[in-house]
Amino acid sequence: MKKKNNFKEISKEIRKRILKLSNTAKSSHVGSSLSIVDILLIAYKFFIKKNNIFVLSKGHACLAYYCILQKFGHITNKILNTYGSNNTILLAHVSHKVPGVEFSTGSLGHGLPYSVGRALAEKINKTNNKIYVLISDGELNEGTTWESLLFASFHKLDNLIIIIDYNKIQSLDFTKNVLKLEPLNKKFKSFNCNVKNINGHNFNQIYKSLLVSNNKKPTIVIANTIKGKGVEYMENKILWHYKSPNAEELDIAIKELR
Repeated sequence: MKKKNNFKEISKEIRKRILKLSNTAKSSHVGSSLSIVDILLIAYKFFIKKNNIFVLSKGHACLAYYCILQKFGHITNKILNTYGSNNTILLAHVSHKVPGVEFSTGSLGHGLPYSVGRALAEKINKTNNKIYVLISDGELNEGTTWESLLFASFHKLDNLIIIIDYNKIQSLDFTKNVLKLEPLNKKFKSFNCNVKNINGHNFNQIYKSLLVSNNKKPTIVIANTIKGKGVEYMENKILWHYKSPNAEELDIAIKELR
């Protein structure tokens, strides 16, 4: 990865955009969006090119995705600014009507099954295309997730890269209080997957984790992230799964990101 790219500053600008749009639209899920900015930035800078496919299974974090799509030229700044307006194509959950979006998501547990099917199709067609899918840790409570992992492992889908946004908060509580997930490493390895455990805000670690080889196994990246990353009063707070910043809160957050 080229060190000259100032990803830290770029990610701050994207986070500020997310906060401002959330404030204007009075939209929720700002904490979920802030936790995945760094992952999306590296994925789109280096890996989501040519015929590689990306699916955001945690569709409620759409605001981060829309900002990344604008950053990389899939949608215009004018379209991005329609978020939260009447008749906008930028819905509160990701829609395939948005240029650059592969699959509509919202209800958790659907993006991974689609991605597995797409990965199998690419194998059947003997392409070199890779499928990247970003899921939430809350989705690990869904039965479809584990069924999909069994299927992907059985069919040796080494063109499938599953990134888990492991911010350890889901909906109304911490994941450990809803349904204990650990030990994740051992669980995924028992499904015969290639498992990588990283800091989901370390650009170099993200980049290296998304470099995969043909080893006849799906790759799972456990990206340890912070919900509300970048804004101290939002970090690791359950409240920001639903609340948008008011004018005063927005001002504090923007100053912190400067």
